[in-house]
Amino acid sequence: FEVLKFDDGTTVGRGVFKPGWKWSNDVKPIVGTSSCQSPHIGICMSGSMTIRMNSGEEFELQAGSVFDIPAGHDAWVNGNQECVWIDVANAKSYAKKSAA
Repeated sequence: FEVLKFDDGTTVGRGVFKPGWKWSNDVKPIVGTSSCQSPHIGICMSGSMTIRMNSGEEFELQAGSVFDIPAGHDAWVNGNQECVWIDVANAKSYAKKSAA
């Protein structure tokens, strides 16, 4: 996950998620929360990813999908292609240990 920081404090993230990546396997041990607590707003540039909300609702991001994902979710890459997306919300806090 690459983060671009602007002088005004704005951050934009570019996530490149490899086939087999899953938030609950690959990030959960780092942050120590039961699900991703970072909301995400952005666009999926390539590949495909499933998002499962804590409520059980699921949806799929595909290339060209614009997304607004609230906090409280798991996610994983579908298929054998990297999933690449641009995140314009909370990129600076992605995969950081929870303060709680």
